[in-house]
Amino acid sequence: MTNDHLISTLNDLIQISIDGEKGFRACAEDAQERYIPYKETFLQRATACGQAALDLQALVHRLGGEPASHSTLGGALHRQWVNVKSAITGRDDESILDECERGEDAAVNAYRKALSEELPTDIRLIIERQYQGVLANHDKVRSLRNEVRARKAA
Repeated sequence: MTNDHLISTLNDLIQISIDGEKGFRACAEDAQERYIPYKETFLQRATACGQAALDLQALVHRLGGEPASHSTLGGALHRQWVNVKSAITGRDDESILDECERGEDAAVNAYRKALSEELPTDIRLIIERQYQGVLANHDKVRSLRNEVRARKAA
């Protein structure tokens, strides 16, 4: 893998991590008051995504590149769609968690794509560790969503 390709791969992950941070912060703001633990979970996940972006930006600097500092266009459009949809249909916890899970699906796919590349061992280890965090985020969001659905069905 060329240095430029490696920097591009890392920048893609930086952008998806920034998307995750912004997405989780938006979910925390939208979570209904009676579900305060969700807010804390979302804020913790936002912080973890932000730290992942910082770690990746440091790698890009180390490689002599210019690290991305913004989210993806797709992530920004997704957040705007969620805002429009929520304004029309309301913001219930299930729909918030559904949208949060969609965002995490994108992160899982981005990390899988990066891990399919030939990466230097030290960078692969960092990306694999972050990927495990992304999977944990995805599973936690899915679990919270399933709890909400079970409560509704009861």
